[in-house]
Amino acid sequence: MTTFWPMLRKEFTQMRRDRLTLAMMVGIPAIQIILFGFAIRTEVRNLPTVVLDESRSEESRRLVATLENTGNFAVVGAVADRTELAEAIDRGRAQAAVVIPPRHAEDLKRGRAAPVQVVVDAADPLSSQAALSGAALAGAALNGTSAGGAAGAAPAGGVDVRVRPWYNPALRSAVYIVPGIVGVLLSMTLVIIMSMSVVRERERGTLEQLVVTPVTKTSLMLGKIVPFVLVGYVQVTVILLLGRLLFDVPIRGSLLLLYAEALAFIVASLAFGLLISTLVRTQAQAIQLGFFYMLPNILLSGFMFPRQAMPEPAQWLGAVLPLTYFLEVLRGILLKGSGIAALWPQTLIMIGFGMVFLALSVRRFAKSVE
Repeated sequence: MTTFWPMLRKEFTQMRRDRLTLAMMVGIPAIQIILFGFAIRTEVRNLPTVVLDESRSEESRRLVATLENTGNFAVVGAVADRTELAEAIDRGRAQAAVVIPPRHAEDLKRGRAAPVQVVVDAADPLSSQAALSGAALAGAALNGTSAGGAAGAAPAGGVDVRVRPWYNPALRSAVYIVPGIVGVLLSMTLVIIMSMSVVRERERGTLEQLVVTPVTKTSLMLGKIVPFVLVGYVQVTVILLLGRLLFDVPIRGSLLLLYAEALAFIVASLAFGLLISTLVRTQAQAIQLGFFYMLPNILLSGFMFPRQAMPEPAQWLGAVLPLTYFLEVLRGILLKGSGIAALWPQTLIMIGFGMVFLALSVRRFAKSVE
């Protein structure tokens, strides 16, 4: 025990001097429990919804209002035809659509069942369940019956609300989760590995040797990124193959477009990892900061929980994560067959993230070696 107390005192002194590590150990768990405790919601509300009202009657307007009153649908606009309806869902502007036939009011007045179709983007099974629940509630409210039955059950002469799931009619969760795993694993491995790169050079004493060579700082940063781009592509290929073979995940869009989009996300992830490596001094700090970045990616990007169910501040945080946009691209190409015309906003945002992170990394690196 005579040697234990000096050693214990030495460790506490060293911990107190390493303020960044101490702050991360205490602050990161506190921030995360507050953030995720408020942000994570499994119930989906206010699905963005477009309306194709071919009846244009008082009865159809009452139907739309009743659907909105369930809280499961939020009407974001009207569409003129089914082509525009499909385009709105493909582009992600809406996750559901209400189709009211031309004879809706006439059927009700004649005492016939009036069918109404609710189309839902079933790539997210939770959204589909919300649509089913909302349709059942709306049908029950309009028909004056109990909401305990199926969504399409309606008495004679009532509104027959039926849900049609697109892209994932069997509501299989693997179809939704497996494409997301591509983005999550890329983000997890590339950010953490790259965040340790410059730190490792500094700890080994080789960083100063690199600095005095004729290599520019930008070339040094790009030289560290490019080899891991190939690693990222290998990961994408492996996950897609296993997802197809083991889980029967569809590939409806262009693989060439998918790999081109993946490049923007891979570069953004590697550039952010480089930025982390210029902010810390030890590999332990790099790992801690990398995991601090990873948890919001998993929980706020839409990988596990629908973003529509989150409070607005949590949605804003998710909007500054490159993974949020890459998941939209992945699910758009694989599950919906979307093309670049529908995905160019997400593409530009990911390219912007990569450029900003790389520029900040070069700027921070110049200061960290002085």
